[in-house]
Amino acid sequence: MLDKGLGARQIRPMDAARDTAALREMLHAARRVVVFTGAGISTESGIPDFRGPNGTWAQMRPILFQDFLASPEARREAWRRRFESDPVMRAAQPNRGHRAVALLVRQGKASSVITQNIDGLHQASGIPEDRVIELHGNSTYAHCLDCGARHEIAALHEAFLREGDVPDCAACGGLVKTATISFGQAMPEEAMARAQQETLAADLFLVLGSSLVVYPAAGFPEIAKRNGARLVIVNRQDTPLDDIADLVIRHGIGEVMGGAVGVN
Repeated sequence: MLDKGLGARQIRPMDAARDTAALREMLHAARRVVVFTGAGISTESGIPDFRGPNGTWAQMRPILFQDFLASPEARREAWRRRFESDPVMRAAQPNRGHRAVALLVRQGKASSVITQNIDGLHQASGIPEDRVIELHGNSTYAHCLDCGARHEIAALHEAFLREGDVPDCAACGGLVKTATISFGQAMPEEAMARAQQETLAADLFLVLGSSLVVYPAAGFPEIAKRNGARLVIVNRQDTPLDDIADLVIRHGIGEVMGGAVGVN
């Protein structure tokens, strides 16, 4: 689906080679690309989707932030789930899509990656920490909710196995939580401000693997489009923003991005 200008849109049968070529041309023409990623890029590395019909939250109710704060039982359950997922998280490696995005950053074509993912795979692909804007935090480490001290997952897991619980922060006695944003928890102000700034500076906004239904994060593609940027969405399923996109691609992210950027 490719925008032909002035709002006219031609809808054609999906063709991976043609869509990849169209994306390659748009990337070549762009001066400043911002990449926005969701669960779809990480599922290609074997990480389960939280929100899909077979996702984690379809099988168990998310633990709300206020429940985590108020209930020792909720905290233990949250940590049990995190440690249960640890083998999958540790085994996951950046895939072809991650590597393609990393190349765009190294080349100076992409200024930043705004991500809804919490797996740290963009950093593992070689993108510097300061170029990755994590809207929902990061599950590969933990921090104290009071003083912000960092805590490593492996040490917390050892304590959990030994004592049946995760200890409070050794520095200040505060509660320790994975460095992610839970339901009911405020979005990170600095990350949101940086994402807004990067979005407004983009002339091409590239969405990879997001359903674009979770706000306020899903508002950034709309902001980019209203500000004059071209909008590309690469996602297996329909999204609410397909109608305003300049290019919508329904193929795998690794296949499309690898072909468009030249990464195996």
